[in-house]
Amino acid sequence: MTAPASPDEFDATAYRRALGGFATGVCVVTAHTDEGPFGITVNSFTSVSLRPPLILWCLDRASWRHDAFARAERFAVHVLPVEDREMSDRFAWGVCRLSSDEFDSTSPEPPRLKNALTRLDCTAHERIVMGDHLTIVGEVRQFETRPGDALTYYRGRYGTAAEPQT
Repeated sequence: MTAPASPDEFDATAYRRALGGFATGVCVVTAHTDEGPFGITVNSFTSVSLRPPLILWCLDRASWRHDAFARAERFAVHVLPVEDREMSDRFAWGVCRLSSDEFDSTSPEPPRLKNALTRLDCTAHERIVMGDHLTIVGEVRQFETRPGDALTYYRGRYGTAAEPQT
C-alpha cells in the first residue's frame, strides 16, 4: 500500500505499522536531570560517523520527559540484553527515575545501567527539531561492550538477536 498524495488523507496509524516492519534494537538513554537520574526507552538509535564518533537518537517532543532529556549535556545510550524486557517497558511507559541499585552511582558520568550489552557515554553535539521529534546527536566519549543476546523490537513485539557464534 502506498501513501496517498494528499497530507489530509495520510493514515498515520498505517504508517506507524509500516515502520514497525523494520526490526530495531532496544536502547535506554539515561541522563542526570534536575529531577534526578532518568531513563527513557528508544529504538530510534543509529550510528552517524566514526570520525568523529557520533550517534543519534530521537525524542518525541510531546513526551513529558522531553525537557529533561533535551537539556541534558551528557547522556548514555545502553543497548539492552534480551533479559531486560521489563526495564524496556518501564522506561517506555512507566516510572523513568532510576533507583540507586540500577546504575553505577559512583561516577560523575551519565547514569550507567549495570546490565547493558553496550554503553556509549556521550556529550550533546547537536539538537535538531524534525517534525514531532527532537533529533539528538551525541559525540561518544567512551564506551563498553560485552557479549550477549540483544533485545529487539519488530512489528510491535519483542524478540532476540542472538550473539553470533564464532
